[in-house]
Amino acid sequence: MYKNFFKRIIDFTIVFVALLIIWPILLIITIWLHFANKGAGAFFTQERPGKDGKIFKVIKFKSMTDERDENGNILPDAQRLTKVGKFVRSTSIDELPQLINVLKGDMSLIGPRPLLIQYLPLYSKEQARRHEVRPGITGWAQCNGRNLCKLSKKFEYDVWYVDHCTFTTDVKILWMTFMNVIKRNDVGEGAENMEEVDDLGFSEKYRSNKK
Repeated sequence: MYKNFFKRIIDFTIVFVALLIIWPILLIITIWLHFANKGAGAFFTQERPGKDGKIFKVIKFKSMTDERDENGNILPDAQRLTKVGKFVRSTSIDELPQLINVLKGDMSLIGPRPLLIQYLPLYSKEQARRHEVRPGITGWAQCNGRNLCKLSKKFEYDVWYVDHCTFTTDVKILWMTFMNVIKRNDVGEGAENMEEVDDLGFSEKYRSNKK
């Protein structure tokens, strides 16, 4: 009952109240990033799979410029990442716009992190179970290794959450997430770029499928 009904009501209520309180802060951050990103905008959107694999656009604060070299090629991420961008990433502020995704029903506060859509056909039946619930801003995997967690273990944690989704579990995850953010535990780059932490052979499978 909680997973299929009350969880969504609680998500909506918490996020609605939170946005009413923090909207001035979000506005200030938006303006700050707009200028720091040299006109590249303050928001970044990308298609991700949600509940039952349904595609939606996840929203984040943009932490990099769109600068290019003399040949028109986009510069490496390290060169485009601004000081402000590093700050919003290290403090997880870049995740705050996903509250809008939660309000819309694309996401939940707690759930498996939505990964890249090109890997959808490559999941095993067990791994695909992570899509039985709405993806979350934070989740069990993020509380047990966060950005440094290997994919194989991350999927185990995600499926565990699907089978143990209760109000008590969600409260525990929220508290652990809060403590991780305060302590800045296990913060890493490229956590959602599966090719960089691929211990499941996903990258090779993906390249083979494209041939």
